[in-house]
Amino acid sequence: MNEEKQNKLLSIVSPVYNEVENLDEFYSRVLSATGDLNLETEIIYINDGSQDNSIQVINKQSKNDDRVAVIDLSRNFGKEIALTAGLDHASGDAVIVIDSDLQDPPELIPKLVEEWLNGYDVVNAKRIKRKGEGSLKKITSYIYYRLLFYLSDINIPIDTGDFRLLNRCALDALLKLREKHRYMKGLFVWVGFKQKEIEYEREARYKGKTKWNFFSLFNLAFDGLTSFSIIPLRLASIVGFLSAFFGFFYGLTIVVKRLFFQEQVVGFTSLVVLITFFGGIQLLSIGIIGEYIGRIFNETKNRPLYIVKNIKESVFSNRS
Repeated sequence: MNEEKQNKLLSIVSPVYNEVENLDEFYSRVLSATGDLNLETEIIYINDGSQDNSIQVINKQSKNDDRVAVIDLSRNFGKEIALTAGLDHASGDAVIVIDSDLQDPPELIPKLVEEWLNGYDVVNAKRIKRKGEGSLKKITSYIYYRLLFYLSDINIPIDTGDFRLLNRCALDALLKLREKHRYMKGLFVWVGFKQKEIEYEREARYKGKTKWNFFSLFNLAFDGLTSFSIIPLRLASIVGFLSAFFGFFYGLTIVVKRLFFQEQVVGFTSLVVLITFFGGIQLLSIGIIGEYIGRIFNETKNRPLYIVKNIKESVFSNRS
């Protein structure tokens, strides 16, 4: 039984974008967390077009440790695509996705592995506290995850990020999904398999500042809604129907008053307000439809998800 565990390989996949201040500490804590697991371990960094010295740091780690693989992308493709690149190159019997900013503690890795060895295919890490984040972000995240849970076609776990473990069967199934607009939190769940959640407290960033701003978070949130739900389209149809009904009823009221009560049609201001209101609804509906059409257009181009500039594989690469 012990020999079987010793032969298993665990791949640690971590996207990197301008994390030069955190990489050495991340590497040290990963090695410390996995040292007693009785598993072979490889670390796969994906340099997603970093503009600092991140690539030099991870190349140095790779030079000194043949268990470290480095995938250097040709430009910044975004975290979801960079994560996909790392998963494509993972050779492990199981893979753990973790950010290199140390908000997700590597010390939780043994717990994820324990549940995997207990028979679970996917082990999700659920955040019960979010340290180092402002009140606005906490509130918006709270609302968003619950909105996504109720609106999506699948039950995407609440308060769960990318930090999780997948076994080889779940990973192989995930890698068959090659859509361009990738919302990985949803794709992890969409593949199914036997899943379990464990809870943890998310730490503040070890060093540096977050690379996510309001607009990038909004785009990611909208990707989640449109990738796993057509509710926005249905809402546009419902609002359009109600608006048309309201407009018809209002127009009918004016006609009745004019024909049967001889009332003059007045209210230029109200007319302008109604035109503006209905025009705004129409533009909003067209915009929602355009978002879905734009995603269809991007999928039909059939471009590769990413381009690798350089790659240095670990000693375990292509292990069968």
